Amino acid sequence: MVPAAGMEDVVSLAKRRGFVFPSSEIYGGLASCWDYGPLGAELKRNVQGLWWRSMTRRGDVEGLDSSILMHPDVWRASGHAEGFNDSMADCRRCKGRFRADALPPGGACPGCGAEGSLTEPRDFNLMLATRLGPVDDPASAVFLRPETAQGIFVNFLNVQETMRRRLPFGIAQVGKAFRNEISPGNFTFRTREFEQMEMQYFTAPGDDREAMEEWRERRWRWHLDNGVAEGNLRLREHGPDELAHYAAAAVDIEYRFPHGWGEMEGVHRRTDFDLGRHQERSGKRLAYVDQLDGNRRFLPHVVETSVGLDRCVLALLCDALRTEGAGGGEGRTVLGLSPRVAPVKAAVLPLSRKDALTGLARRAFEDVRSRWRAEFDEAGSIGRRYRRQDEIGTPLCVTIDFDSLDDGAATVRDRDTMAQERVPLEGLVARLEERLGPGAAP
Repeated sequence: MVPAAGMEDVVSLAKRRGFVFPSSEIYGGLASCWDYGPLGAELKRNVQGLWWRSMTRRGDVEGLDSSILMHPDVWRASGHAEGFNDSMADCRRCKGRFRADALPPGGACPGCGAEGSLTEPRDFNLMLATRLGPVDDPASAVFLRPETAQGIFVNFLNVQETMRRRLPFGIAQVGKAFRNEISPGNFTFRTREFEQMEMQYFTAPGDDREAMEEWRERRWRWHLDNGVAEGNLRLREHGPDELAHYAAAAVDIEYRFPHGWGEMEGVHRRTDFDLGRHQERSGKRLAYVDQLDGNRRFLPHVVETSVGLDRCVLALLCDALRTEGAGGGEGRTVLGLSPRVAPVKAAVLPLSRKDALTGLARRAFEDVRSRWRAEFDEAGSIGRRYRRQDEIGTPLCVTIDFDSLDDGAATVRDRDTMAQERVPLEGLVARLEERLGPGAAP
């Protein structure tokens, strides 16, 4: 199954309907930087909330929010300061720069097609540096974190001891990360500023293999539960020559984006590499003490799940966007998001602006809004209002018409099937809950 929409369709919808805007647009924008508009911010928050609850409500995963700025030795210990590189080749003709691992066979430039124009690949460090403090000298240099995982590792004992955790247990966090990408692009797929949702699961040595299999299945199921079509997902095991310096095994959950298959989440078996490196460089003991096994000391092994929040949101948009009936008359654009992630769950639409209808509609809207993110729309024809709600992914529309004044009921319209049913206003919230889930106050 291939997403029905192209990337240009997704970008157009995102700008037109308030999902994603170019950053600093009034100044001409800034390359590969994006701002999430009202609906995009809500969609992103919904996805983040689902991930956070799926982790921290298990009972064996704690939450963390570590600093973006960390001691430079953190990145020296982790290997990022010296070895966090992309191998790139330049085209002498078109001046483009391309990742060496994405070059086509034969040596032709993927940008202009020129033969023999590419330079030998060179390594470019992806760390973004800044200054901490008012004095501009080498001692003030720090890095913006390229991943959130290291904040978890350096806090392993803090979390384990304060929360009195026994192995196995995990630490999860959501946060911004920064990479000096040489060739960003494909909308929000590859950017220099992005958001990660990462969880490090600490186990006894030898137990990490089984834990990795469990987490791979859990993470695959999570994406399906959010409404991503299974035909647009695949698992890709890393070969021995692909593994990162910290990994003993790795598998990617990839999505079929309009530009091709791309990583959305990685599940990695990191062994005790990170804790061992931080223990060595800091001089602090980071070993776990198993009090039920004769106070045996050892460095835990780690299974990591790391999903890009921005890529996850992009995949949901690509997967959900479709156009119906384009060949015969006016087409209907639909963003078929799952109610779990849709930024607006329901819309209340009075058929006209007459006071009697708008008053009744407002009361219904307040009932709905107390449980879900909802919109009230009274401008334009009812058909046009339906089309707008279809395009922003609203699963249900509630129409208050003149019959509502007599029968005390409303028409509930389904986004995907356009089927309508008459529902008593006194039972409206209960009926919506059957379709949308319990919801919560905004």
